[in-house]
Amino acid sequence: MPTFILTLSCPDQRGVVASISNGLFDLEANILQNGEFSDPVSGTFCMRTRFEASTFDAADIRVALDDRINRLGADVNVRREDDPRRALVLVSKYDHCLLDLLYRRNAGEFALDIPLVVSNHPDLRDVALRNGVDFEHIPVTSATKPEAEARLLELVERHRIDFVVLARYMQILSPDLCAALHGRAINIHHSFLPGFKGAKPYHQAWERGVKLIGATAHYVTSSLDEGPIIDQDVAPVSHRDTADQMVVKGRDVERIVLSRAVKAQAEDRIFLLGDRTVLFD
Repeated sequence: MPTFILTLSCPDQRGVVASISNGLFDLEANILQNGEFSDPVSGTFCMRTRFEASTFDAADIRVALDDRINRLGADVNVRREDDPRRALVLVSKYDHCLLDLLYRRNAGEFALDIPLVVSNHPDLRDVALRNGVDFEHIPVTSATKPEAEARLLELVERHRIDFVVLARYMQILSPDLCAALHGRAINIHHSFLPGFKGAKPYHQAWERGVKLIGATAHYVTSSLDEGPIIDQDVAPVSHRDTADQMVVKGRDVERIVLSRAVKAQAEDRIFLLGDRTVLFD
């Protein structure tokens, strides 16, 4: 029996869980796992449900739940769990994050299809091709940036890409491209984010949805390195560490943080609420 993932967000109200659960019961589905969160600030209710059903078509399930979804005013997506998300990876010259993502994909650590790697340099072509992934070199200069970004969006559409991963891609995306990829582009930042200034730093941290201090995976927005935070981690250092040793430790953290964020995105475990994220286990 196939397994499905249903994600839902709607205005917080009574009966959301009961309505969807009863709808799945009517379909003779079996709920395997359910995560839910009610956000008092935005008044939004988020839910992620894994369930088994005898049908093989996610669209049929979505249609069967339409009346309930409309009454709730909900945004709902249903997909088969064995239908992997498709990611396009953007890189420059650093290879550690790309290699880690390809290794984890090849090892089956997460269900993710990576049909294409795009770079503003040709250096990592062989890495992609050795792993059975197509590679496209799109040089970027101030003069060619609009053309390069238009080509990137064309590739996203052609390859039916669900989300884009900036795996140490050393280019700033334009506001138009950030808008086109809103909630679908994940960046790894090789530092602690964010840095809070002024009064009430803990309140500022809450407003930004901080998870931890350390290397930071976040959604890309037009405000540089200020997008909603998905995952963070930290590595201890001391006076004994040289700058080069700190770089090595930092790369380890970057790999881990980005892979966790990508896995969460691939498994539909992230809900975007303004500048904050809800991340289900």
